[in-house]
Amino acid sequence: MKENKSTVIGFALMTLVFVGYIFYANYQSKKQQEELTTAQIEQFAEQASKALDTTTDQNTGATLADKNGKQSAATTKLVSDAASVEEVVVENDVMQVRFSTLGAQIVDVTLKDYTKYAPKEERNELVHLFAPESAYFNMSYYLKEDMRNVEVSTVHRTFELLPIENLGDRQVVTMRLPVGNGSIEHIYTIYNEQKPERDYLVDFKVRLNDIAPFMANQKSIAVEWRNRSYQNERSFKNENTYTTLAYHFPGEKDVEDLGLSESSKSDDISASVDWVSFKQQFFSSALIARSANLRLPQVSFTTNEPKSGYIKDFALVSSVDYTPQTEAYDFSFYLGPNKFSTLKKLTDKDGKSLEMERIIPLGWVFSTYISRWVVIPVFDFLQRYIASFGLIILILTLLVKLVIFPLTYKSYLSTAKMRVLKPEIDAINAKYPRQEDAMKKQQEVMALYNKTGISPMGGCLPMLIQMPILIAMFRFFPASIELRGKSFLWSDDLSSYDSILDLPFNIPFYGDHVSLFCLLMTIVMFVYSYMNYKQQGATQPQMAGMKFMTVYMMPAMMLFWFNDYASGLCYYYLLSNLITILQTTIIRFTLKDDVILAKMKARVKNTKGKKSRFQQRYEQLMQQQEAMAREEQKRRK
Repeated sequence: MKENKSTVIGFALMTLVFVGYIFYANYQSKKQQEELTTAQIEQFAEQASKALDTTTDQNTGATLADKNGKQSAATTKLVSDAASVEEVVVENDVMQVRFSTLGAQIVDVTLKDYTKYAPKEERNELVHLFAPESAYFNMSYYLKEDMRNVEVSTVHRTFELLPIENLGDRQVVTMRLPVGNGSIEHIYTIYNEQKPERDYLVDFKVRLNDIAPFMANQKSIAVEWRNRSYQNERSFKNENTYTTLAYHFPGEKDVEDLGLSESSKSDDISASVDWVSFKQQFFSSALIARSANLRLPQVSFTTNEPKSGYIKDFALVSSVDYTPQTEAYDFSFYLGPNKFSTLKKLTDKDGKSLEMERIIPLGWVFSTYISRWVVIPVFDFLQRYIASFGLIILILTLLVKLVIFPLTYKSYLSTAKMRVLKPEIDAINAKYPRQEDAMKKQQEVMALYNKTGISPMGGCLPMLIQMPILIAMFRFFPASIELRGKSFLWSDDLSSYDSILDLPFNIPFYGDHVSLFCLLMTIVMFVYSYMNYKQQGATQPQMAGMKFMTVYMMPAMMLFWFNDYASGLCYYYLLSNLITILQTTIIRFTLKDDVILAKMKARVKNTKGKKSRFQQRYEQLMQQQEAMAREEQKRRK
């Protein structure tokens, strides 16, 4: 029995050790995966550099560093590198693209129509989409060599550069890697068509020429793409807010993204996607899969430190299906601005929209529709004829105010009616001073509202209806590339904050500068809030308790919140509040209290005591609550 007991204890201890080891191994595996996901791009660039440095004979491919940094015999019979690394630059009217034969990849993209933020007189550096040293595009093949499978990563191989073809409306760059009697070709096509949807598009074809006999038994080819984005805007915080990684499921209307993170973020997508975009605030580098979707991609980014000159490091790890019959893969790179009208025209191989314009954040459902179908078309129309964007924003603000004027008028009229009826409401309050008569008092007030034609929601409902418009404008200005680099008055860039004073210290939640547009917007908002309180506080006693919040707290919050926002947005809200104050003043002098009172009395005579459905339902509800209160009092007695 004692021996059996010892055996059981020993077996139990061995089981615990074994289970503990499994958990520990899983933990270590997970930890290593997380470290790989959040690794900085320098590591990948360093790997590529080491691979080049350790190639002892590029002509014959004697040795090659694999992904683990180990030396392995190169595929001397099947694959051989070119003599040296070359770079070539190809351009059209809007961009300049630099290619390297090491990896046969794009290593730099310069946009000719956009400059990196700098003070107005110094703003002459063109926008580069990503740091050249961080460029990393790789496709991995397994070839049969000497009774074993050897991995060939294109990013570590030097391709042969063929003569560039200039075919009139397009330029073609072809780079070739010999594989046995066949080859792998990377073919890039840049267009000169003067079409927005083509200008920033680089078609990318991977052609597999007679390499099927040498391919190992693999069902997919790995695809890896990484780069690091520059900080191109004035505010790191604001640009980082709008910089993320986005992707799209085939056939879907919506676009998914990784959202915002101040450190790192990753996701293992459980379905195939047809494009992935390394999205900055105003520019994007997107890989579009045209002939075969990207399978189960792993996407991630890490955020760089402020003042580093960079925003995020992006990474995509995926694959495309492969069969021995596969002859080519068709991709495209979109390398350009996040301009709604341009992105909207990008289509798939069947001519259907790629929905790439949805990477531009335009708000929620209703506000998105308003931005897509109203604000953006009007804005695009105005900028065709007007050079000053300050004037365009003024006209846009006037149009918005004109559209919502009926709601503004109705809201003010409801408030004016309640102000005129204040003496009668005070009389009702005096009639029922006791707390237990609150329901009767409320019933009489509602009866008075019904007779005089006042809706209890008359002042609030118009404001609620305006909310989608306000949200649409709030999301439109910070995301509108049309405002980028446009100056007005003292602001040198309407897409960024304006600063009339740079502080030598940082104020928490405020920043290290003073935005004049934000300051003026706050002052005007305080004036409007005070006017609004004076008007409604006289008719609604509950407003008195909200004076601090509405008159002082809200403007102060806006001052702190908007100090780092686009000056174009602050300018819009400044104009909007000024116009509202003007409208309110005009309406106030137009609508006389005695005229309003006369119309209300006439309505009382015409209605002859009729009750609206709302009034009837409200009275029924009051009666039910009153009956419940009486029952409660009886139970207590």
